[in-house]
Amino acid sequence: MAPTILSILITIFGIAAQQGVLAMPGLSTMTMYDGASATKTTTMTTSTTTSSSSSSNDNTTTTPTSSATNSGSIPNVEYTTMSSSAIMSKYTSATSIIMDDMMSSMNSAMWHIGFTVQNRYTWGLRGSYIPLLQRILLNFIWCAIQCWNGGRLIAVCITAIWPSFAKMHNTLPSSMPTTTYQFVGFVLFWVLSVPFLFVRPEKFRLPFLITSIYCGLGMLSMMIWSLSVAKGVGPLWTTGQTIPENSSWNLHWLEMKGINQIIGGIAAGITNGSDFSRYARSPKNYVLGTVLSAWVTGVLVSLVGLVVTAACQKIYGEVYWNPPDLLMRMMDSGEGSSKARAGVFFLAAGFALTGMFENVCGNAVAGGIDLAGLFPRYLDIRRGAILTFVAVWVCQPWQLVNKAATFVSVLSSFSVFLSPIMGVMVVDFYLLRKGRIQLSHLYRTKDTSYWFTKGVNWRAIPAWMCGWAPTIGGLVVTVGGSSSPPRGLVKLYYMAFLVGFFVSGTVFYLLNWIFPYPGMGEYDEVDVYETFTPREAASLGSLLSLLGLGSTVGIAHWPRFPQSFYEFGFGVAESLCC
Repeated sequence: MAPTILSILITIFGIAAQQGVLAMPGLSTMTMYDGASATKTTTMTTSTTTSSSSSSNDNTTTTPTSSATNSGSIPNVEYTTMSSSAIMSKYTSATSIIMDDMMSSMNSAMWHIGFTVQNRYTWGLRGSYIPLLQRILLNFIWCAIQCWNGGRLIAVCITAIWPSFAKMHNTLPSSMPTTTYQFVGFVLFWVLSVPFLFVRPEKFRLPFLITSIYCGLGMLSMMIWSLSVAKGVGPLWTTGQTIPENSSWNLHWLEMKGINQIIGGIAAGITNGSDFSRYARSPKNYVLGTVLSAWVTGVLVSLVGLVVTAACQKIYGEVYWNPPDLLMRMMDSGEGSSKARAGVFFLAAGFALTGMFENVCGNAVAGGIDLAGLFPRYLDIRRGAILTFVAVWVCQPWQLVNKAATFVSVLSSFSVFLSPIMGVMVVDFYLLRKGRIQLSHLYRTKDTSYWFTKGVNWRAIPAWMCGWAPTIGGLVVTVGGSSSPPRGLVKLYYMAFLVGFFVSGTVFYLLNWIFPYPGMGEYDEVDVYETFTPREAASLGSLLSLLGLGSTVGIAHWPRFPQSFYEFGFGVAESLCC
């Protein structure tokens, strides 16, 4: 038992560490941009860094400002809140992520169905293509972004071996916001990842365990080294970079923006949760893993990222949020010595390997599952994963990542469209169906209760549209770089996840109350597909078809199904505690 628990914890820690080291979630993304005039960025994936006036021996920090901080504009000032505010934002977003993930994935843990099938009882068998297509697109984008981030690390590895690699001539046209140096690293990362697409996901346990330990140790090593050299965390930890006095946005709205970006960055992962929670032995196991990864390791990785950044600002006099940039600076400061190059190589290699496995499993395989559900006659999961990886070239991640304003807008836009989907799903499962699903009707067409109107539950479509309608205007003006956007639109956009979730959920509930659909909440009286263990069948209140015996156990021998949402909730809580 102990080794199993330890391996689970290490794996969770490593995945969270990979995401944090490659992306520094919640800390690096709390930067405000104006698409038209922002010239300096501190976002996690750009190749430029923000210079401050402090040196390694100076305890003061000068706040950089941009040219458009008038009271009527979106602040395009670069800032970093104090450590307490940053960690509080991360904890707040982590709490929201846990709650959303639980509500979206608990039905899969109970009924063992993935996202592809999960949406059929809410949207209809044909209507489910709407959320499915959205998530396929997001899997394409995230796979591309992760490939680009990993490519930056591969380029660092090559530079550590052959320093002249970083000085290669840029042969790419000026219209491409990247260099040959970065592009070669991206191509190599993509090519090296392809063989892992042919490995079955259940075989990933050992590689994940090894690379996760490697990545976690590398992250801690960076923190210990930076604290040792800087002899402390530096002034950035306590003072931060303040907001200009003439900015019309106070700290609380900027924190809300940061929280929305954090949740938006993981929104696709929240919807992916059902593809993995369906394999959980019990809902309790999935709950434990989610809480540990979001609350413990997720916040810990963000804390380490902030500590390393603050300490290195004291060492180098510049703020480095992007790990590849920091690793290159570490190598340069070591004057190209063999020790510095070796240390940087092993750090970059560990981070790149972990990112490679996480990208294949979390994005490529998830995209393959969705594509297989959309085109089951032509694609299986492996073919879908390969197609997702090929789509990386169509997405052109160098356009998304190396343009700071565009990249942050992409992160936030995930919340705009995904949160309404989650709101509809949660209300349908918990409030309307009270946790009851008829599995046998999820795999048939016109003779099922989930066929609705020609395969589409029309109630879900207006509910989903009402969720993103209030926030889409803020997304448009933000991407467009307007100098004086309507303040109300921007505020709604800063709260896109909350607004979309609750508005869509409320509208969907009201539509079902006004136009009720017959058969809501029905479930199979027999375990048709022999999906459940006796204990699971008992907790669900369905009949258990005894495998190999050809007989069923009467429903009178099993506890009745809960008749109310509250009773259902208490039943879930009891199963988690037992």
